[in-house]
Amino acid sequence: MQEIIEFDRVKSINIEEEMKTSYIDYAMSVIIGRALPDVRDGLKPVHRRIIFAMSELGLTPDKPFRKSARIVGDVLGKYHPHGDSSVYDAMVRMAQDWSTRYLLVNGQGNFGSVDGDSPAAMRYTEAKMGKITVEMLRDINKETVDFGPNFDESEKEPMVLPSKFPNLLVNGSSGIAVGMATNIPPHNLGEIIDGTVAFIDDPDISIDELMKYVKGPDFPTAGIVLGKSGIKSAYRTGRGRIKVRGKVDVVTTKKGKKQIIITEIPYMVNKSKLVEKIAELVKEKKIEGISDLRDESDLKKGMSIIIDLKRDANETIILNQLYKHTQLQETFGVIMLALVNNEPKVLNLKEILFHYIEHQKEIITRRTIFELKKAEARAHILEGLKIALDHIDEVIKLIRAAADGKAAKEQLIERFKLSEIQAQAILDMRLQRLTGLEREKIEEEYKEIMLTIAKLKAILADGQLVLNIIKEELIEIKEKYGDKRRTSFDIDVEDFEIEDLIKEEEVVITMTHIGYVKRITADNYRSQKRGGKGITALSTRENDFVEHLFTTTTHHYLMFFTNLGKVYRLKAFEIPEGGRTARGTAIVNLLPLEEGEQIATMIPVKEFTADKYLIMATKQGIIKKTDLTEYDTSRKNGIIAINLREGDELINVRLVEQDEEIVMGTQCGYAIRFNSEEVRPISRTSIGVRGIELREDDVVVGMDIVKEELFVLCVSENGYGKLSASDLYRPQKRGGKGVQTYKVTKKTGELVGFCVISRDGEIMMINNQGVVIKLEGNDISAVGRNTQGVRLMKLSPDESIATISKVYKEDPVDDLEEDGENGENQMTLVNSTEKE
Repeated sequence: MQEIIEFDRVKSINIEEEMKTSYIDYAMSVIIGRALPDVRDGLKPVHRRIIFAMSELGLTPDKPFRKSARIVGDVLGKYHPHGDSSVYDAMVRMAQDWSTRYLLVNGQGNFGSVDGDSPAAMRYTEAKMGKITVEMLRDINKETVDFGPNFDESEKEPMVLPSKFPNLLVNGSSGIAVGMATNIPPHNLGEIIDGTVAFIDDPDISIDELMKYVKGPDFPTAGIVLGKSGIKSAYRTGRGRIKVRGKVDVVTTKKGKKQIIITEIPYMVNKSKLVEKIAELVKEKKIEGISDLRDESDLKKGMSIIIDLKRDANETIILNQLYKHTQLQETFGVIMLALVNNEPKVLNLKEILFHYIEHQKEIITRRTIFELKKAEARAHILEGLKIALDHIDEVIKLIRAAADGKAAKEQLIERFKLSEIQAQAILDMRLQRLTGLEREKIEEEYKEIMLTIAKLKAILADGQLVLNIIKEELIEIKEKYGDKRRTSFDIDVEDFEIEDLIKEEEVVITMTHIGYVKRITADNYRSQKRGGKGITALSTRENDFVEHLFTTTTHHYLMFFTNLGKVYRLKAFEIPEGGRTARGTAIVNLLPLEEGEQIATMIPVKEFTADKYLIMATKQGIIKKTDLTEYDTSRKNGIIAINLREGDELINVRLVEQDEEIVMGTQCGYAIRFNSEEVRPISRTSIGVRGIELREDDVVVGMDIVKEELFVLCVSENGYGKLSASDLYRPQKRGGKGVQTYKVTKKTGELVGFCVISRDGEIMMINNQGVVIKLEGNDISAVGRNTQGVRLMKLSPDESIATISKVYKEDPVDDLEEDGENGENQMTLVNSTEKE
């Protein structure tokens, strides 16, 4: 026998590459097709298919139950080619009131118990849709969502459900994919809808403001959430650890004995295993003082686990032992991971609501387009019927004379310029429509249809109307299905922070060149006139002067960026408070600075959100942008903020949002303006990219964010300065040489200050003797780019400007009125000799 080998059909492959490719394909299939919910409807594919199959079977809440086996069979045969147990288990969970906060399936029969009992086989149980499930499917037949082919392309299934409420947060979700997992707790429907409505009303709402509406998880088994730190972390970052404790009552019986009665347990805790664990601890004598334990739970009075205590037992000690050693206290690890455009992403509270609202915008828009097409089609037919009624005798005569229906249609089209649809509608018209009453009905219907068309077109033309509809429908669902919160809150002693005892108030943070820092109340300063000389407010060491000054609140974080590219973090209240003449506390006593490391800039931050970036500039003209969340750490030894080249230093850091304009200024009087989007976000430990190409012997002295209504401020070392309109700085590509921003001369000296302020903004100017003056933008002349400006501060021959500091508009540091010599308002923060 001759053996033939077809070598061209044999393909050589790299087994390592094939393993990688195949595993990635498998992982993505699990991530997208099985384990993770979609951010829009909060459902995994199996749950979506179950609900859609029940809809196709007509199992609405008002219809009779149908055998679970029939539903599972439809899901398997049409949409979900996996094991029947995976489908049935998913359907059972949606019908368990201790697993799902708002039931999506109404089950009849044995669907298991909170004790971990298995549900009856699917041939014994029955099911139909829950009442709220109708809202998940509302308008699905109005082309609101995309449909795609099923596994064998014999059926069509929805890629997502319309979901008229934020189901991802309302019912939560949990699942383990490949290399990632999700665990989203359920919430109260009313709170989530209130938060969504608040977001629609104010798209710039912060997460902390959203938390005024969304208090925290609301578990179906109730329980008590301890503390708020875990909730805050979860809502701000998408990850957090929430402590949940069962609800207990300590009562005294008629015989004088004390009992601990457990009436609620943490979410997903097996009640019978909890009772077994307590009994085991008593038996092993790890918990002493319990005389009897029994489970008296029933459908009538609900959960009731009775723990009888011995007469000499201390109930507080026993409770603490139960919390420590049993599942009476559990930690719910929140990972808010969901699919966004088929990509897994960890989302914070605001991002989840944003994606849901965007989904609803699309649903409302597509529904409106569908209804508009339908209304226009009906109006088109009514217009034809009106033409026929206006010429009814001629129409009847034409139809009677026609050989057949086809000929009659063609003649109607030709005679009255009708469409085929209109002509067919006239031929199908019953003689009853010729009565006067019927003619009036057609006229009335046409008027109503035209009003409807106008309304629908108005909705499509106005995004605000779409948002109003979303709000109305959400409020309607809240009124129909909303209920009271089940889970309550309590203080977590371990979660208690000193910050809770500190009143939030506005303060001024100052730090000197040598490194003395202090906190003072914001009402110690008042705006001054140009040319002021100042009053003494802070005594410092010789050769020292104030280098950093800004206002913030006691509860803000302070990020300390050093010249060596590191960042440290403290709360503002952790800076020791000092009197007006106090020198302050050495920063080395608060931060573990290295030798030669100095604070380059400080930034107050309220919260570390994903929609903001830190942009950094160095002395050698490097610019770098990094997501703010990468700096959300409280390591005592600090973290790397930017990697610096040899000889380079970090000079300034600013918070930026998307599409903001950056301006950089140099010592020799040059500046460049470019869009922040030209600097792509990179990792925290990266070096950065070129921001400006420096000329010989030039260095960057300032970097800031510029807007059209703002002015660029330049201050020279000899006390001269000026404002220039921001539109004089044309946007350029990042990395260019820039344009001249200041005419540097021997009289003015080189630039020492470069920033952006508004006309009613304020700045602090500090000379090398420590004298500080506050100026308003209105007191500084606005002139062209290539000019010297005017004298801003009177200086002696041995004095020079050391630095400038911007005071933000919202900072209320203008409450203290001081009258100095010649009636001018004056202030000095430091007494010192010249700069080192």
